Amino acid sequence: MEYNLAIDILESIAAVYPRFELSEKKIKIIMPALLKMDYEGVMDNVERHVTKNPFPPTIAEIASYPAQKNENLEKWQEWELEASKVSQERKNQFAIDLKKVLAEKASDRND
Repeated sequence: MEYNLAIDILESIAAVYPRFELSEKKIKIIMPALLKMDYEGVMDNVERHVTKNPFPPTIAEIASYPAQKNENLEKWQEWELEASKVSQERKNQFAIDLKKVLAEKASDRND
């Protein structure tokens, strides 16, 4: 999240909770954590918090982090796309060839 958006979150909390002081020290301590978070997610959590709680939220209560990229899932999807382009005839031939290789390996072990 950008610095100005993090300040917006803190100012929003201060607007709802007058006893929530925004000292320089508090901002200095909280800011590094907020900058790693997702603005929309945090604001959703702040909105949810203010409707249920008479006291200001802790950072842990409003924390929301951006979704992390799942590289394994993306790779799997690429492989599925590539596999969908292979003809059924080629897949059938591959299965036949694989069975032959496996049969030969099994035969070599038995000798």
